[in-house]
Amino acid sequence: MNTAENIHTLSDAAPSLEGMVSLCAPAMADVNKVILEKMASDVPLIPELAGHLIAAGGKRMRPMLTLMGALAGIAEQNIPKNMPKDIPASALYLAASVEFIHNATLLHDDVIDQSEKRRGRDTANAMWGNEASVLVGDFLFARAFELMVSTGDIEILRMLSSASARITEGEVMQMSMAGAPDSSLEDYLSVITNKTAILFAAAAEAGARVGGASAPICSAMHAYGLALGRAFQICDDALDYGMDSDKMGKNSGDDFYDGKITMPVILAWQDGNAQEQDFWMRTLSQQDYQTGDLQTAHEILNRHRAVERALAHAKSEAEAAIAALTPLGQSEISSALISGARFAAKRAY
Repeated sequence: MNTAENIHTLSDAAPSLEGMVSLCAPAMADVNKVILEKMASDVPLIPELAGHLIAAGGKRMRPMLTLMGALAGIAEQNIPKNMPKDIPASALYLAASVEFIHNATLLHDDVIDQSEKRRGRDTANAMWGNEASVLVGDFLFARAFELMVSTGDIEILRMLSSASARITEGEVMQMSMAGAPDSSLEDYLSVITNKTAILFAAAAEAGARVGGASAPICSAMHAYGLALGRAFQICDDALDYGMDSDKMGKNSGDDFYDGKITMPVILAWQDGNAQEQDFWMRTLSQQDYQTGDLQTAHEILNRHRAVERALAHAKSEAEAAIAALTPLGQSEISSALISGARFAAKRAY
């Protein structure tokens, strides 16, 4: 059986993060220590506010991708095919760095979106105000770059700096698309690639690089992270119209009332009649909401199977992530990454 066939066989793995969590557990404990150490400040509000966000949990997929990339690099060099146990300190610092970048963007996003809930808890801006949230976000960005520099690898600094800039570009582009339901799918995919997927890709590739991986493995991890990130964001956007608030950890319909343009809306607009398009313009563009509008939005989306089609696109991105893993061959690492890709778009399977 060749490598591609091995990967195809492994792609039957169930959607789950358990494999990645298990492989990364010892190192993630060390990453958490680095996070706590670097959140320390003589200004009490900084660790208090940052700790509130980080303590809210989340899947920690980005730092886990860094550690998985490092494991893939170590395994490639490990002539006896034993699962590597020791992850270099530089990978731990990078994992903490990408988590800080992610959380800094969350703090800024919640201010821009005026969000009151995240992961089922009050947002930092709701508790401490916008000014404090923005400034602590800036603090986390600074700590992230400090951790990057500590690796001594200028290419990693370039990679993650570029990712940080592209995240901002994605946010600005998303803001410019707000209230424009006639936006193209190409523009939407560009937004989520920059806003979400590029950090997944940079995290995975940076981990592989410090793990000593060859160029093909580094490229494979980058491609995997990029497709995984798109699958994750498309699925998240689709589920804003398909899940209740308790399961989502935020208010169902937030994207609708915020005028955010996501794949289900674009698909429904493209296939919609004049009356339906007028509805999207009144609500999303003019912010003129009436009682029952969210239910009407659901009815239009259901009529055009827009959520279902968006989830199908998320599944295709997850399968692209799986295909990118071919250079890794068949292993515990690739199996865990495959299950993780399916988890990112789990509602599509």
